[in-house]
Amino acid sequence: MSKTVGIAGLGAIGLPLARALDAGVDGLRLIAVAGRDPVKTRASLAGFQSMPRIVEIPELAEADIVVEAAPASIFERIALPALEAGRIFIPASVGALLPRMHLAKLARQTGARIVVPTGALLGLDAVRAAAEGPIDSITIETRKPPMGLIGAPYLEKHRIDVMDLAQPLLVFEGNALDAAAGFPANVNVAAALALAGIGPIRTQVRIWADPGVIRNTHTIRVEAEAARFTMTIENVPTPENPKTGLLTPLSVLACLRGLVSTLKVGS
Repeated sequence: MSKTVGIAGLGAIGLPLARALDAGVDGLRLIAVAGRDPVKTRASLAGFQSMPRIVEIPELAEADIVVEAAPASIFERIALPALEAGRIFIPASVGALLPRMHLAKLARQTGARIVVPTGALLGLDAVRAAAEGPIDSITIETRKPPMGLIGAPYLEKHRIDVMDLAQPLLVFEGNALDAAAGFPANVNVAAALALAGIGPIRTQVRIWADPGVIRNTHTIRVEAEAARFTMTIENVPTPENPKTGLLTPLSVLACLRGLVSTLKVGS
């Protein structure tokens, strides 16, 4: 029997995901979506083979799986009904989860699950495995084209101008918790890494505005008892939203497949 899916947000992540589900994924069926503008949402769904219902956010919890692919500012409005109903909740805005770990406690009480997708990252299996033993340090260095950082609260608060840069500029250095607060649309990768490894306080983050890159680039360095490794990924930004990589909706789709597949590869 197929598991039903509801998606909050039909932007750079939610719409490609909805299209993939509509095209057909064994074991999954898209039944509901919620968007900020119902008229625009309906237009986005034009041409779907099986039209999902357009609902208000709380109604998404009627689905077995609720995917959050919306602005981080409404994260809890999406998460709470899903978790209270005991559903599987998949957040794309993982950075918004870090200061809201009470939601994990709620999930334990109701029998819900929070399943964090890897997102535009790599190697979380290795990080999770290493975290079963002692880890000395984990750092992630993110380099983005300056346009991909425009509007970040941290930049606005500290009046950091990233336009017209002639060379890379280090705009943030600190822990993953502070990075998530200052760059809510940019560092979901750091949040996922922190949850997979040694937590948001010990996970160190550096963010660069780099006019010399055209891809969102993340380099992870791990020093652990079991292994030492360095990983780099260069993600193509989506045309609609340079803050989001093309890999992100594919990662959420892979996460969904893993929930229903009879053969699952990776820990």
